[in-house]
Amino acid sequence: MSTTAPPLPKRKTAPIALRTLTYLVLMPLIAASTAFFGCISLVCGLWDKSGRQQHAIARIWARSLLWISFSPVTLIDQHHLRAHPVAVYASNHLSYMDTPVLFARLPFQFRILAKQSLWKLPFVGWYLNRSGQVPVDQKSGRSAIAGLLRGVATLKAGLPLVLFPEGGRSEEGTLQTMLPGCAFMAIKAQVPLVPVALIGTYELLPIHTYHLTPRPLKVVIGEPLSTLGLSTRDAEALTEKLRDSIAKMYAQHALPSL
Repeated sequence: MSTTAPPLPKRKTAPIALRTLTYLVLMPLIAASTAFFGCISLVCGLWDKSGRQQHAIARIWARSLLWISFSPVTLIDQHHLRAHPVAVYASNHLSYMDTPVLFARLPFQFRILAKQSLWKLPFVGWYLNRSGQVPVDQKSGRSAIAGLLRGVATLKAGLPLVLFPEGGRSEEGTLQTMLPGCAFMAIKAQVPLVPVALIGTYELLPIHTYHLTPRPLKVVIGEPLSTLGLSTRDAEALTEKLRDSIAKMYAQHALPSL
């Protein structure tokens, strides 16, 4: 039976002073940091074919955003990260801050699998293109499969993948249905599927809001799910195991409402 993550406490309206601070100071700083480090990354992309320097810059950018947001991050059960050199890391998706949190705390170079539409954004799209990230276009089944196969090729080239199998941010902060693409890629590449639970990012910056509510954050790494002996027909069942694992980790480590 599938485990359902408990709903997050209803988010309280941020005080006027905090909203004003966000609009006048924090968000402009986040935009400036993104533009600054995006430009540096683009320059490095002229010679950095491996992506190492660009990934290092992305980590600095991500840490700057967390510093600006006054939101420290704790990495839990990080020993699971050392179990396999290459894997698919699949996380719940609560906020625009999820990606910076993962870049800041995962201690290795990886590629992200993301919507094709992000490639059209200034600085963000330029970085994604020049650093070798993997786009997925879900307009048709054929284009979606092509994106997944690009992800498989990345895994076989020796680089881990990080993605959000829910396909978009959660409206209410609860765990959504997960697409089987992450399991498909892990099975095709014969690498483990690793559950990742992000906790606190919804309260920090939920969907459809533009002000921050600083708070401690957590990244919980689950036990890798083996793909040995599985075929792509098992992708749905493996995805359900992934969702159950993330739900259990979230329930165990959920933060109290501030």
